[in-house]
Amino acid sequence: MAALNLVVISGLSGSGKSHALKAFEDAGYFCVDNLPPALLPTFVELCHQQGGEIKNVALGIDIRERVFFGDLAKVLGELKAQGHALQLVFLEAREEVLVRRFSESRRPHPLLPHMPVVEGVRFERERLSELRKHADRVIDTSNITVHELRELLIRQFRQETAARRMTISLVTFGYKFGVPYDIDLLFDVRFIRNPFFVPELKALTGEDARVQQYVLGDPAAGQFLEHLQGLFGFLIPLYERDQRSYLSIGIGCTGGRHRSVTMAVHLREQFAALGYDVSVTHRDMQKP
Repeated sequence: MAALNLVVISGLSGSGKSHALKAFEDAGYFCVDNLPPALLPTFVELCHQQGGEIKNVALGIDIRERVFFGDLAKVLGELKAQGHALQLVFLEAREEVLVRRFSESRRPHPLLPHMPVVEGVRFERERLSELRKHADRVIDTSNITVHELRELLIRQFRQETAARRMTISLVTFGYKFGVPYDIDLLFDVRFIRNPFFVPELKALTGEDARVQQYVLGDPAAGQFLEHLQGLFGFLIPLYERDQRSYLSIGIGCTGGRHRSVTMAVHLREQFAALGYDVSVTHRDMQKP
């Protein structure tokens, strides 16, 4: 039997699972929502009966009871043993974000419809904690729109005939606003001199040439970039050898406005020059 490329999508209610499944559909996947875990082997067999027309599949699965998680883990293990490529993608968001989303849609929480939404959110998070531990990819949607989620998923999972290099995502942030959840590598650049204390630079951002000149004028900044170049030159080939399709790099300074943005701008240029698909998100750059 020809191996399938199978992505299982699960996670917290309100985190964007339905939008994620639509993104996979746009990326060329055959999509099915709410498939019981016990029917997965039958579904895979039906895909094979289509004569190889179905190769890439995305499944939306809700697992809220621990007993069903055991079924899913067993089935996924069996499918992997058969040679199928499997990834479990888990979507989540912060508690206050999920509560706000339910409030905006005026929908009760599906697990505890007669209780306050926050109780349902906490109950579901506890129920899905074991499933989250087994995820190949955890995506926190707290600070991204449905359009950004779609672009992220299509960029990382779209199927093309030619081999694609690993996608690199750079995220800048301010430590005073909290550290991003969905990060593989994290770098703190608060040791570099801060343009915030220069009156003519304070209101600008790291995208401005004057701020970049000031930041990179610090010898420590240049040395840091040189060390990063050597580190990434060592790490990225190893990640690619492990068949990773993406790498998320977080760069933080105090407010996420000057130093982290400058570093990300220059890293983007370095990665792009090497032929990588690079995206940059400045999470806190416009915050006061």
